Amino acid sequence: MTTPVNPVLREMRWWDIDPVLELEKNLFPEDAWSRGMFWSELAHSRGPTATRRYVVAEAGERLVGYAGLALAGTAADGDTGNGSDAGPGAGADVQTIAVARDHWGTGLGSVLLTELLRAATAFECAEVMLECRIDNIRAQKLYERFGFEAIGFRRGYYQPGNVDALVMRLTTASDSGLATGPTSERGTEING
Repeated sequence: MTTPVNPVLREMRWWDIDPVLELEKNLFPEDAWSRGMFWSELAHSRGPTATRRYVVAEAGERLVGYAGLALAGTAADGDTGNGSDAGPGAGADVQTIAVARDHWGTGLGSVLLTELLRAATAFECAEVMLECRIDNIRAQKLYERFGFEAIGFRRGYYQPGNVDALVMRLTTASDSGLATGPTSERGTEING
């Protein structure tokens, strides 16, 4: 019997796109991101003007999860565009979190979300927003454990299928930054 390998997080790079796409298509077959979408996100993830943070989780030599965050405009002005004009008080959007099915329930979703919230703190964000499929209860429970609150819906957001999105927000927990861990022990792990 082999001992399970604990996943290790690292920055997502261009050579990760193929294994990320494989996992993306397995978990989100109807609304998977394209290669171009990942290339575009990674193009904004390095250097002094970076507005993105993307990470992958590897167990041995296998990619078992990934996550991404995008910096948005300032929370005060309501700007949701991406760009270098964002600074202290800005918001961020969780773009994606995905965990391989055989790693569901292991805490990897929490680890990935914690890393995104650390990045939001580094970007000096006042809030983090995300959209979650209305029928993805496991993911909603994870986000709630971290202090995210439902603030609205986006009707027909996920296509095909015309599935609504639940919009959730996490605001700064204190002057020291965003919450970086679960706020309670209840709930379940993200399912991708």
